[in-house]
Amino acid sequence: MNSKIKHINKSLNTSEFVSYPLHFQPILKDRIWGGTKLTTLGKNLPSNTIGESWEISMIDNDVNIATSGIYQGQTIADLVHLFPEEILGKKVYAKYGNQFPLLFKFLDAKTDLSIQLHPNDELAKKRHNTFGKTEMWYIMQADENARIILGFEKDSSADEYLQHLANKTLPTVLKEYYVKKGDVFFIETGTIHAIGGGILLAEIQQTSDITYRVYDWDRVDDQGNERELHVDLALDAINYESKDPKINYTKDNNQANNLVDCPFFTTNYLPLTTTYNVNKTDDYFLVYICTEGDFCLFINDEQFSFKEGDTVLVPAKCTQFKIEGKATLLEVYINL
Repeated sequence: MNSKIKHINKSLNTSEFVSYPLHFQPILKDRIWGGTKLTTLGKNLPSNTIGESWEISMIDNDVNIATSGIYQGQTIADLVHLFPEEILGKKVYAKYGNQFPLLFKFLDAKTDLSIQLHPNDELAKKRHNTFGKTEMWYIMQADENARIILGFEKDSSADEYLQHLANKTLPTVLKEYYVKKGDVFFIETGTIHAIGGGILLAEIQQTSDITYRVYDWDRVDDQGNERELHVDLALDAINYESKDPKINYTKDNNQANNLVDCPFFTTNYLPLTTTYNVNKTDDYFLVYICTEGDFCLFINDEQFSFKEGDTVLVPAKCTQFKIEGKATLLEVYINL
């Protein structure tokens, strides 16, 4: 047991987990393509080029700190190490150990992100000793004519891809989607992609920060330097088949409308107008991302209030609770 965990035990004077919804201080990331839209989600931005708000992360040194309750000031890493089954759930802990297996973000793309992709679990483990990066996007706001790039327009090949890359014509063979609020996309590993300028979105992904950047629109930073590309690493990680990653879904009020159900996470769309009751096992945690409105979460006789831009971790030990309010929520868990 490390010294920080000993400190938690001493400061709380108890070894029993206190179960309540956990909210964390966001980790803000300055990006060459970032902007200021995250202020609309209540984030206090230190610059005008903040591209990402990491809401729940246990990646390396990017570890969030709890903002309230008995665990205020403690990191999610220390809490998970001290109370793994209580927070993660019995089945999630059995599979992932003392690792929070998902990463939750908000992204603000003022300008286009690079064209990139992420390796699958096998490649990521072999090369980087980490997870792959399967992810999904929920579009929260989009300027007029804002678009994303996802996959090839038609089935391609490594040779064709390399030829277009050399000629700087790669975007001409990739598929574009013009987007609006509420659009959902599921991005499997190996899918070449880019978020276009003018888009604010919520991202749910495996716990991984491995990105293979293959084209960056020939832009440079303030010092005139281009960002590093990973063309060689990407070559055997790309899926050259054309797919349709856009998700069609129902929007029934006060119900969990399924968006994505994959081995790494399940995400539901929950339009809340009155009450949503949860009765579950202690095998898994739940995360609620509030993309619009505000809501209250009730556990026993305690009330916890949240608003647009909040991402809330409900520990696995919380097996019965209810949610009330007028809000749009994304409900996320791992279905094992």
